[in-house]
Amino acid sequence: MGRTTLAHEIIATCLEMTRLGLNQGTAGNVSVRYQGGMLITPSGIPYEQLTEQHIVFVDGQGHGETDKIPSSEWRFHQAVYQARPDANAVVHNHAVNCTGVSILNRPIPAIHYMIAAAGGSDIPCAPYATFGSRALSEHVAAAIKHRKAILLQHHGLIAAEDNLAKALWLAHEVEVLAALYLKLLPIIDPVPVLSNDEIARVVEKFKTYGLRVEQ
Repeated sequence: MGRTTLAHEIIATCLEMTRLGLNQGTAGNVSVRYQGGMLITPSGIPYEQLTEQHIVFVDGQGHGETDKIPSSEWRFHQAVYQARPDANAVVHNHAVNCTGVSILNRPIPAIHYMIAAAGGSDIPCAPYATFGSRALSEHVAAAIKHRKAILLQHHGLIAAEDNLAKALWLAHEVEVLAALYLKLLPIIDPVPVLSNDEIARVVEKFKTYGLRVEQ
């Protein structure tokens, strides 16, 4: 797929992320794997003002285009692609419920079988580090190695998938799970969860059942 087409899809994903209520202002960022590096949203430009020309190419060594400034979070996008060869798209946002759980520094446990969409029995929470820092990218790489979605302590959410549509779908699904978890916590803590064996069965079923989006 060509650069212009991918850039257009990145912008459409950003706008849909806002429409779904998953992000505020310019806080989130979106990328796709491209020619040994990635295409990523620029720093500080509101989504509704983005054009395909604003999208930045960052190569595999972390070098961006000289006339453009990539998102300040480009390091952890790069870390995701290095940790997960199966990931071709990354969505990051500050969705309110996911961020709320991240402030508690808790994983989202297996309160519903849809937790398996992220590849395991929970949505882990990576330790806090300053945004844009190498330390944060290292935490992200460690946390996402065995999951498709993770929380970032005091920060937000990352979802990684085969393409942008799937990554955005997963980000939205995790936000719903986070909202459900926060509703349950005032009633009972710890909340009831499904067994690891059941989640393993669902993970296996999701290989042939679930969201099917091709690009």
